[in-house]
Amino acid sequence: MSEIRETLFRYLAMLQLIPRSPGRISTPVLLEKLNERGFQIDTRSLQRDLRDKLALHFPLACDDSQKPYRWYFDRDFHCNLPALDVPSALTLVLAEEYLKGLLPPVVVGQLAPQFRDARRLLDNLEGNGLSQWAKRVRAIPNGKALIPAPFEAAIWQTVSQALLENLAVDVTYLSRSAEEEKQFTLHPQGLVSRHSVTYLLATVNDYEDIRQFALHRIKKAAISSSPWRGSTRFHLDDYIHNGAFGYLEENEDTTLIANVAPQLAWLLTETPLSNQQTLSPIKDSEWQRLEALVPNDQQTLWWIKGLGTNIEVLGPTSWKNDILATAREILSRQDIKTKL
Repeated sequence: MSEIRETLFRYLAMLQLIPRSPGRISTPVLLEKLNERGFQIDTRSLQRDLRDKLALHFPLACDDSQKPYRWYFDRDFHCNLPALDVPSALTLVLAEEYLKGLLPPVVVGQLAPQFRDARRLLDNLEGNGLSQWAKRVRAIPNGKALIPAPFEAAIWQTVSQALLENLAVDVTYLSRSAEEEKQFTLHPQGLVSRHSVTYLLATVNDYEDIRQFALHRIKKAAISSSPWRGSTRFHLDDYIHNGAFGYLEENEDTTLIANVAPQLAWLLTETPLSNQQTLSPIKDSEWQRLEALVPNDQQTLWWIKGLGTNIEVLGPTSWKNDILATAREILSRQDIKTKL
């Protein structure tokens, strides 16, 4: 009985690991993931399970256009393990609403079957209040988000496979600076979605430095015959923390000192700007004094500038001077327009 149960659990694990189309998982990667879950099985037995067992009862297909072969389910195949409950369905609906404005359509589309299952579950709840969920559920991203830059599903599939399976990828890339297409062999090291653009972090050809490649500028991508080269010195969190995406001005944080309007003080009380933040009343004023340890980067400064007249920056001096210079430039342009 224990052998039958172990086989059943292995089949369930395989069903969970195999993605829907256009996703793919190669036989070696599937074998590695099963071994990580404690299932001791060799390649021949795995192939027999896929071909002679699961493929007979599920819409399972094999992409044999290249080796190693890759497996996937039909895109419209629905099999939730375990089945969705109502709270999980609502969570997925909220996630879909939120991600639509942040990630490219092709990335959100990878989760389309799960989102569809969640909506179907809620739509079928005619007997309770959630039957009107579509009129009652919204998720609004904070701030103004640009429309995500689109890219092809095939590009996403190739880049994702290369990143997760440690493969090099040959690309045709549109250089923004040179405004021309160039051919590179990239060795993916990481992936970052920032605002409306998704970036592949990779070394190029035989170089060691990490460069950023916007996915929407990759015009062609194919798994390379060149071996993948990892970067032992690269750590994604350190890379981000050191200012790769935030235009870091200094390696150390800085103390923001500012007077803030009542509505902003209320917001920062509920959603702090920093774990090291204080707000204190200002005598004879409804405003409050804010002190917070924040990253010394352009992203934080741009956020402060967006607050307009709701904040008066007292320090650091460089930020105060930058804001004053911006205000003077705006006023000078208005003066020029008035004279014209």
